[in-house]
Amino acid sequence: MKMTATKYTNFNKTDLTKILLSIMFIIFVFLPLFNMFMNIDIDSINKVIHSANFKTVIMNSLFSTTLATIITIIIAYGLALCTERVNIKYKSIFSVIFLIPMLIPSISHGMGLIFLFGNNGILTNLFNLKSGIYGLKGIILGSVIYTFPIAYLMFVDIMKYQDASSYEAAEVLNIPKWNQFTQITVPYFRRPFISVFFAIFSMIITDYGVPLMIGGRYTTLSVVMYQEVIGRLNFGIGSVYGVILLVPAVIAFIADILNKDKGSINFVNKPFEPDNTKWKKILSYLFCVFISMVTLIPIFSFVILAFVKKYPFDMSLTLDNISKTLNIHTGEYLLNSIIIALLVATIGVIIAFLSAYMSARMVSKTSRFLHLSAITSNAIPGVVLGLSYVLTFKRSFIYGTIAILIMVNTIHFIASPYLMIYNSLSKLNKNLESVGLTLGINRIYMIRDIFIPTCRKTIFEMFSYFFVNSMMTISAVSFLATTINKPISLMITQFEAQMMLECAAVVSLAILFVNLLMKIVIHFLKRKFSR
Repeated sequence: MKMTATKYTNFNKTDLTKILLSIMFIIFVFLPLFNMFMNIDIDSINKVIHSANFKTVIMNSLFSTTLATIITIIIAYGLALCTERVNIKYKSIFSVIFLIPMLIPSISHGMGLIFLFGNNGILTNLFNLKSGIYGLKGIILGSVIYTFPIAYLMFVDIMKYQDASSYEAAEVLNIPKWNQFTQITVPYFRRPFISVFFAIFSMIITDYGVPLMIGGRYTTLSVVMYQEVIGRLNFGIGSVYGVILLVPAVIAFIADILNKDKGSINFVNKPFEPDNTKWKKILSYLFCVFISMVTLIPIFSFVILAFVKKYPFDMSLTLDNISKTLNIHTGEYLLNSIIIALLVATIGVIIAFLSAYMSARMVSKTSRFLHLSAITSNAIPGVVLGLSYVLTFKRSFIYGTIAILIMVNTIHFIASPYLMIYNSLSKLNKNLESVGLTLGINRIYMIRDIFIPTCRKTIFEMFSYFFVNSMMTISAVSFLATTINKPISLMITQFEAQMMLECAAVVSLAILFVNLLMKIVIHFLKRKFSR
């Protein structure tokens, strides 16, 4: 009787902790969204629906996003094939180059394309180009550069778990290559392709950085929402556009969850041997080099612009732009960003690990609810989350402080790190806790001495994810930042609006440098602790 009572008490404490964590997510995710919905009135809805450009803006967003998503998936899948299936050299170098666009804000990609192909762009003047980059083509190109690294990483991860034995059996049976593709490759990649499509689609349609910078007259939903809230302080109309933006993101989230739930675990009996066919190697090199150039040239344009006196009139080299940028409090804003990123990474890792451990290792009726609560923020665009936080916390003591920026970034980015550690913890032996209980080992010591060391690499990746995204985000924080707590990424739009393009380039390079430094530190930490 005594043992039963103890077990029941522990069960209640566990469930209570899960409920408290779930309540935290409800307060910081669902409550702000509820307030945003409550801020919508009939007048605002009528103004949006009956506005002259409403249908045009929706069609622009859907068309540009769909086209950019398809191009992104084709490029990312091709790159994954080149690096994972073909025996080419310098794979690690190519992979690093492909991931560089993830380390700077999306708005920087749009600005880089303007430096290259704008009316006074470097390549425009050099080759006397007549066709401009503004509008649909600029949005698509900028969006593809911004999102293809994410799709590439997803495809690389998918290919690592594909079994080669089916293809070997098909070769023995003399099944034609086309039939192998339609009967083996297509069924295997169908669900992963759906997941990648919805993930990239959601990223592009909710991003305002690229279309704001390079869209010109081709207006999208995210840009209109940004203009209504930041430019006109019209929170009612902004909330309506926020709800509209929430619809495709939620559809993508639900479709992805249902798609993954129907998936099955694949066991790799035989890994793929890289193909040594000469023509495939040549094509892979050409494709990888081409994409590397497309990725790096906008970054090099920042370097050029950051060290010229006055673009495009005086292209002589100078260091004055760095001092000019620092004199406008940019150094303080850079420090703000680093502090925010470090605190978000630390707090985020703790919350994500605790939530994942409770839902993956202490399974009960409340585990599923906690799991869904933790990943729900994945369905909420940053601009929507930022606006909902303004409406919820504008009269609270944390509004206007650095604390609200830390809070919104933690919630905004927590879903992916949570899933990282959740998957890692789920793969560990289910009986570890039972063995520890039998030996009289406290659960806290089990976490400290077994689970954390085993999942150390994943924890480092979680920290890196939180830090890098917090450094470069412009979405959620744009509605909450003040002149005192402003992150450095928001200075890019400010400098661009004031035609201080050289300073904007310096800021983009500063963000890239800090994120690269963090990636290098994490890389060496992972190597050190893997020995």
